[in-house]
Amino acid sequence: MRDLSGARGVLYLVVCAAPAAARVHRLVIVAQRAGWRVLVIASPMGVRFLDVAEIERLTGEPVRYDYRMPGEEGEPAPADAVVVAPATFNTVNKWAAGIADTFAVGLLCELTGVGLPILAVPLVKPALAAHVAFGRSLHALRGMGVRVLVDPAGRMPPWEEVLRELHRAIDDREGPGDGRP
Repeated sequence: MRDLSGARGVLYLVVCAAPAAARVHRLVIVAQRAGWRVLVIASPMGVRFLDVAEIERLTGEPVRYDYRMPGEEGEPAPADAVVVAPATFNTVNKWAAGIADTFAVGLLCELTGVGLPILAVPLVKPALAAHVAFGRSLHALRGMGVRVLVDPAGRMPPWEEVLRELHRAIDDREGPGDGRP
C-alpha cells in the first residue's frame, strides 16, 4: 500500500442496486474514520439507490457510474483496496465471467487482475443465492483472490463488520513482517 501520510489509502467502494445501497453513506463514514479516502463507483442501476449529493459531500469526489469519454478529465486516484457492497446477483455473475459491460463491472474485472485486496459482500434473495450460477461465481471469485463476506441469513452485515473483514483481508495479504506496529 502506498504511504499517504498516515492514511490507509484509497478505498474504492463499488455499489450495486440493492436496498442496502441507500445506506452506503454509513460505510463511507466508517471507512473515513478508519483513515480511508473513499471513492464511490456505482452500477448504472445502483446509482439510483444512492443519495449522490450526500456521498459527494462526504467524500469530496464525484460518484462514478459511467465511462469517461476520450479527452474527458477526471481520472480517479488509484485504489489500494476495494469493497463491493452490496454486490448483486447480476454483478457477481458478470464479474466472475469477465463480462465488463458497465463501468463498475469493467473496473472490478481490471482490479481483480492486479492483485488488490477486494472484498465482495453479496446481498441477494435466497432464491437467487440458491441458483447454481451464483455459487459457481462466488467460487470463481474466491479463486481469483477476492474475499467474500456472506451473511448466512441473507442480510447485509453491519458496515463495521464489512470494514473489519476488509482489514482482515489486507492483513492476510501482507502477512507477518510487514513493518507495521
